[in-house]
Amino acid sequence: MSSESRRWAIRDIAADPEPCRVNFQAAERPEESYGEDVFNLASMKEFLPSAVYEKLLKTVRERAPLDAAIAGDVAHAMKEWAIAKGATHYTHWFQPLTGGTAEKHDAFLEPEGEGAILKFSGKNLVVGESDASSFPSGGLRSTFEARGYTAWDPTSPAFIKKNKFGATLCIPTAFCSYTGEALDKKTPLLRSIKALSEQIERLLKVFGVEDGGTPEVTLGAEQEYFLVDRRLYTCRPDLIQTGRTLFGAPPPKHQQLDDHYYGAIKPRVLAFMTEVDQTLWRLGIPAKTRHNEAAPAQFEIASVFEELNLACDHNMLVMDVLRETADRHGFVCLMHEKPFDGVNGSGKHNNWSFGTNKINLLNPGKDPLRNAMFLTTIAAVIQAIDRHGELLRMATANSGNSYRLGANEAPPPIISIYLGDQLTAVIDELESGSAGPAKKGHAMQICVDTLPPLPQDATDRNRTSPFAYTGNKFEFRSPGSSQSCSGPNVILNTIVAESLDEILSELEQVPEEKFSDALQALLKRVLKAHRRIIFNGDNYCTDWVAEAERRGLPILRSVPEALKTILKPESVAMFRKYGVFTEAELRSRYEVYYEDFKTRSRIEGELALIMARTVINPAVVRHLKQIGAAAGAATVPALDAELEVAGSLYGELTKAEAALEEVLPTGDPELIRARQAELRKLVDRLEKVVDDELWPLPKYRELLFIY
Repeated sequence: MSSESRRWAIRDIAADPEPCRVNFQAAERPEESYGEDVFNLASMKEFLPSAVYEKLLKTVRERAPLDAAIAGDVAHAMKEWAIAKGATHYTHWFQPLTGGTAEKHDAFLEPEGEGAILKFSGKNLVVGESDASSFPSGGLRSTFEARGYTAWDPTSPAFIKKNKFGATLCIPTAFCSYTGEALDKKTPLLRSIKALSEQIERLLKVFGVEDGGTPEVTLGAEQEYFLVDRRLYTCRPDLIQTGRTLFGAPPPKHQQLDDHYYGAIKPRVLAFMTEVDQTLWRLGIPAKTRHNEAAPAQFEIASVFEELNLACDHNMLVMDVLRETADRHGFVCLMHEKPFDGVNGSGKHNNWSFGTNKINLLNPGKDPLRNAMFLTTIAAVIQAIDRHGELLRMATANSGNSYRLGANEAPPPIISIYLGDQLTAVIDELESGSAGPAKKGHAMQICVDTLPPLPQDATDRNRTSPFAYTGNKFEFRSPGSSQSCSGPNVILNTIVAESLDEILSELEQVPEEKFSDALQALLKRVLKAHRRIIFNGDNYCTDWVAEAERRGLPILRSVPEALKTILKPESVAMFRKYGVFTEAELRSRYEVYYEDFKTRSRIEGELALIMARTVINPAVVRHLKQIGAAAGAATVPALDAELEVAGSLYGELTKAEAALEEVLPTGDPELIRARQAELRKLVDRLEKVVDDELWPLPKYRELLFIY
C-alpha cells in the first residue's frame, strides 16, 4: 500500500464518480412486481392442488403441524414455479452461528439414461444434509462428527435469488445437528415464539377474550449502514480484513453540523437505493423508508412490521441485497457497528411488539378490558427486563458493538426502560393506589375506569434509552447493525413469556368476583418491585451511571462479562423450562460468541501491527528524511522543531508496536485491544503530522465525503 494508490483512487473518482453504469430501470408499478420472486400464497394457490393448498395454508397461518403427505406435491409445485423463473438450482438457506447466511446449491438436473430430467422430491424439500463440523458449534459437533441437517420452515416462504447468469430457489430452513441440537439462529427463535404465543393465549383466556385472533409477535427492523467508494476501500487493508478502520483521525468536519441527516440523497446513492428497493419488493420485503443518517456516508433502510420469524429472515436478506447491490454500483456496504472512530456507529433498532393478528397488546385501548390487558402486559415487560436485563445486554455483546455502545447516539451498556412521562404517571398511580391528575380525583380501578387517552405518540423519543416504549411497541436500540435480529428477540420472547407465565398463574387462581381487586394488587406489587428499571432521563449523563449503581442495576461494560450471564443457573433454568435452549445449547453459544470475540480481537491486533510496520512506518521514515534534508539545507528553527515532534512520535510508535506484539501470543482480547488502542492514538497523531502526499491510507475526509 502506497500513497500513490491513495492518490490514484481519488483522481479516478474525480474523473469518473460513477464507475459502474448499472443497466437498471425501476418498474413503473412496483405494486405489480411486489412478491414476484416469492413462492407466496398466490403462487401456492396457482401451482398447488386446492386440497394441498388448504393444508399448507393452515400450517403457514396457524402454525399447524405440516402434513408429511403433501411434501411431494409442494416440492413439485415449487420446482415448476422456480424453473419458470429461470432457476436451475435449489438451496436450503439457513442461518448458522456465524451470524450470516449459508447455502449449498444443488441442481434440479439429474441424469437419466443418456439424457437428464429435472427432479425435486418431497425429501429434497423437507430435509437436507450439511457438514455440521465446519460451522461454529461450541463443542456440540466435532470434526469427526460431521453430520448436520437442514429442515424446511414452511412458515417462511421460499424465494428466488437472481444474478445475471441465472437464478436459485432458496428454501428457508432450520439447521440442527445429527443428535438434534440447534446449530442456528432460526430454531431458538421459533421455539421462543411458541413459548410467548402460549402465554398470549393464556392471557386472552384469563381476561375472557373470545375470538381474539391468532398469537403473533412482530418486528420492524431499522438497518443502518455506510457506503464507501470501492476504489478507496481497496486502499484500506483494515476495511478489507475487519470491516472497520483500525487507524484514522476524525477530520475537522464530520457530523457536527448535522447537515447530512435527512439531507438530499446524492444521485449515485439514490440509484443504488432504488435498485435495493426494487429487489426487496420483488422478494416480498416491505422496505418503506430510506434516508441519510446522521454521519456522513451513513444511511438507513427500514421495513414495515411483519411477523417476527419472517421479519428476521427478511432482515438477513436486506443485508445481502445491500452488499450485492453496492458492489454493482462501485460501492462497498459496511455493516460494521463502528467503521469510523469518533462518528456515529450503525445500529439495528429492534421495534418489537406482540399480541394477536387482531390485538396489539402493547397498544392501549379505549375500553376497560383492553386497558387492563395493556397494563398487565406492560407490567410483565417491566418485570422481565428488570430480572433479565443482563441477558439483553448479552444479546448485543460482540466485537463490533463493543466499539459502538455508549458513543455517538448508541445507548450505554446499562439496560433500562423508557416509558415517557404520561405512561410513567399512570404506572405511578397504579403502584401507589392514589389519585393522579389524569384521573380527576379518584384512583384507578382496573377493569372499571379507563386509562387517560394514550395516543400512539404519547411518549417523546429518547434516543439515549436502550429500551424505549414508543406508543404501540418497544424499541430496543442496542443491537448492532451486523447482528441477526434473532438473538435479541429470542431473549425478549423468552423473558416476557416467563414473566407472563408467573402473573397469569396467579390470576388463574382468582375467583371472577375478586379478579379486579386481585389484578390491581398484583400489578401494584410487580411495579413496586421492578420500577428501578424505569429511567426517562438522559442515559448519556454520567450521573446516570452512579444512579444505576445505586439502584442495583447491572453494568456490564465488556463483552466477556456480558456473555457469562447466559450461563447463570437462573438463565439456564428459564430457557430449559420454556424449551428454547438446552443447557448444552447455551454453553455452545457462549463458547461460539466468546471465541468469535477473541478471534476478531486477535485478527485486528495482528493486522494493526502489520499495517503500522509495513504501511505507516515507511511513510513516517520518508517524512523524517524529507524534513531532515530540508533542515540540513537551511537553518530553519521551525523545521528542527517539526523534526523533533515527528521523531518523538515515531519513537513512541515503535514502542507501541513492540508492546502490542508482546501481548498477541497471549490471546487475551482485552489486553490486545488496550495495546491496539494505544498504537492507534499514535498513528492518528502522526496522520496529522506527516506530509499529506506521503500518507498511504485514504483519510476519513476522503472515505466519508468522496462517494
